[in-house]
Amino acid sequence: MDRIKAIGFDLFNTLLTVDGQAVDEAVSRLIRSLLGSSFALKEDSFKQAYREAALQFMEAARLNGRETHNRFWISAALKSHGYVVDPDDPRIAAAVDAYFSAFPSRCQLIPGTLKILRILKGHYRLGLLSNFTHPPAARGIIDWLGLTPFFEVVLISGELGYRKPHPMVFRQLIKRLGVRKDQVLYIGDDPEPDIIGAEQAGLKPVWFTYVRDNEIPIPPALASSETEKPEGGVTRISSWKELLPLLGKRD
Repeated sequence: MDRIKAIGFDLFNTLLTVDGQAVDEAVSRLIRSLLGSSFALKEDSFKQAYREAALQFMEAARLNGRETHNRFWISAALKSHGYVVDPDDPRIAAAVDAYFSAFPSRCQLIPGTLKILRILKGHYRLGLLSNFTHPPAARGIIDWLGLTPFFEVVLISGELGYRKPHPMVFRQLIKRLGVRKDQVLYIGDDPEPDIIGAEQAGLKPVWFTYVRDNEIPIPPALASSETEKPEGGVTRISSWKELLPLLGKRD
């Protein structure tokens, strides 16, 4: 891989993991926020309505590549409970913030992440490309874990309007990194958006299987795509110590 000049990374389950209870806590905080805004809701039935709306909107996003947002899911769930509320209503915005406030403290870096980023930063341009509906929360997590200084480019699907594997997001990564597509290595855990998406966009994918190989539970909201593994001879690594030899570098 002598021609590689830049490396792009996925975020969740590639650089960090999320506690398995994070989503349940987040939904509880969302509901408490809505209750505080004078919506009379039954917690269990609203949870179910929210999850159904999330699945519906996420499936549409998977099919058409356009990113969705939690505010639409909340609005749809409220409608099912008799409240017609615009997705841009400030009460929904407050509930979104409450939801994502549960995540930073429940995120932790995968072992060796900071070390590998320090080494790579001296040799390559580094970029981050993540599927995430609410960009302020994603950037907050990145800051919380001390990752921001390592990346020249940070792209969040919620800001781009499209999500991986849509080719538009990979084109933006290539453009912002300022190199040719065949000079970019892209590392991610999820076969469909990360590996197949990167390959189809002309990048060189590396399948990072630390979470899979160590059987680390993944919160449902961050679960992998239905594709179990990419076809063909895609390069696969299970830990960061395997990356440097792949690049012809030493620790």
